[in-house]
Amino acid sequence: MGLFSRSKSTEPDNPAMAELGREFAIARRHGDRKTMRRIGREYTNTARSDSDAASFQHGQGAYDAIPPIKPAHRNRRR
Repeated sequence: MGLFSRSKSTEPDNPAMAELGREFAIARRHGDRKTMRRIGREYTNTARSDSDAASFQHGQGAYDAIPPIKPAHRNRRR
């Protein structure tokens, strides 16, 4: 109602593009270039507006915000 009641939504406009961005971030973290190229081609074929690009970036950012898990140091000799 007022000037200060406006809040920015954290939901992406296009959930499918957000999921595609999340899959891209997962592939990038794991070094899977084949999947990154496949998702990149799919993105260029289906992205039509700036909101699609923003949703894709939102999906990437959501996954990148999760810190990587450090592997367990079991049975490692020094």
